[in-house]
Amino acid sequence: MKKIDVHIHTSMWEKAQIQPGAILASPEEIRQSYKELDIERGFLLPLISPEYRFCVQTNEETEYLANKYSDLFYWFCNVDPRMGHNTAKSDLSYFLDYYKQKGAIGVGEVTANLYADDPLIDNLFYHCQECDMPVTIHIAHQKYDCYGIIDDLGLPRLERLLKKYPKVKILGHSQCFWNEIGDNATEENRKGYVTGKVNDGTVVRLMREYPNLYCDLSAGSGYTAISRDSDFSYRFIEEFSDRLMYGTDICQPFQKTYLAAWLDESFEKGCISEKNYRKICRENAIRVFNLDLK
Repeated sequence: MKKIDVHIHTSMWEKAQIQPGAILASPEEIRQSYKELDIERGFLLPLISPEYRFCVQTNEETEYLANKYSDLFYWFCNVDPRMGHNTAKSDLSYFLDYYKQKGAIGVGEVTANLYADDPLIDNLFYHCQECDMPVTIHIAHQKYDCYGIIDDLGLPRLERLLKKYPKVKILGHSQCFWNEIGDNATEENRKGYVTGKVNDGTVVRLMREYPNLYCDLSAGSGYTAISRDSDFSYRFIEEFSDRLMYGTDICQPFQKTYLAAWLDESFEKGCISEKNYRKICRENAIRVFNLDLK
């Protein structure tokens, strides 16, 4: 199955440092990884906020890469909520509409280290709703020495956003999001990778109550959550197949990922129907982001 990757990072600069000793994969290195994973296209997410990284990118760089490698990438714009005049009254629709007209299909990943109900974050989501732009978020557990919008155990601030902006399609991502798929996330383990059997947690409840919540299955966080308890996972997929999307979150050259193999094997064993397999691998992304693919 040719897959659509809803979460990828790269750079136009050779050996761009994302962290000390860690460089971003080049577009051609991603192309090679995509051949191995049977991925048709990926969504480039610009690293526009400076928190916890050393490679700060522009939307223009991301647009350039998507145009240069148009057979490989679509692109998101990313508007830091402090842009404009660093005020909750900034007209962020000005920026969002500008990039949307240039071809951006979504916003994110939002990593500004502000509380998820900060007036600046609220303003960003207001304008995403006004501009009809889906948003990928990275949820963090604390302020400082961290990146992502901050929420508490139980994700109460995310719930307020989902309730206040019902027309915004929000793609949840990160350990602090995915660990809440079960009921055993704690203050001590929520920033890591919680494993073991799953009883319905906050994410399941939010998915049931808020049809504007979607799931970005990328990275170790998404893979661990969806594969840690197969009995639960296949029920979860059956119930929410319309809102789950395949992703890798590849950052470094030839980074290993495991979700594709798990999905392929689950389909081959008959644990996931062909209909749901197709939805997760590509059809949901095509539908939600109005892609020019079949």
